[in-house]
Amino acid sequence: MAALRAVLFDFGNTLFYSPDGAAILVQAGVEPATADQVWTEIWAAAGTPEEMAKGRDLSPENHRRMWMALFSRADVHVPGISERLYETMTPELWTPYPDALPVLRRLHRRGVPVGVVSNVGHSLRPVFDRHGLGRYVSAYVQSYEEVLEKPAPELFRTACRLLQVEPSQTLMVGDSQIADGGAVAAGLEVYLLPQVPRGAPRGLARVLDLLKGSRARGHRLASPLSGR
Repeated sequence: MAALRAVLFDFGNTLFYSPDGAAILVQAGVEPATADQVWTEIWAAAGTPEEMAKGRDLSPENHRRMWMALFSRADVHVPGISERLYETMTPELWTPYPDALPVLRRLHRRGVPVGVVSNVGHSLRPVFDRHGLGRYVSAYVQSYEEVLEKPAPELFRTACRLLQVEPSQTLMVGDSQIADGGAVAAGLEVYLLPQVPRGAPRGLARVLDLLKGSRARGHRLASPLSGR
């Protein structure tokens, strides 16, 4: 069994987190409890299998149309606020988790190639560069460029090919069993991160331990999704 030699990361809710839409609603006059509920419901709906199967991230046009449909739920509280909420989906406005940079830096120092595989409607390269993370990413596989979305196995295989590693030597790190779990079908191992409070460390240091342990044992990682 091959030891793990490379890592792929999801973008949203894995390395970066979004602006706080609930805070935007509060600023617009919505009661805090209601704002939190509306924002939570929107994100919960966005992550359902039905919503994710609509091709939302196959193009910038799809991205805007389908996210606007989700954000329009807030218009009943503040007419037109959906336009302002959609701005939170601009990648350049997202913030890296506090442990993202140190973990990517340590992977780089260990000689571990890193890729990003994301369902996204716009390029992620500018936001990675802005925060000093771009230098540690060797490949980006973005759904709107590939016209294909996770969980399609081809996206993960493409990333492995760009990093010049075998799928069996690669760990996919994400937050969605639906989308990121598709890497299992491509032959990768998968590590799904638990939820954390906004802005808290994401728990990414665990990735370093998993790779170290895999190499020490000389076999593939036993992951929650692979069952090994």
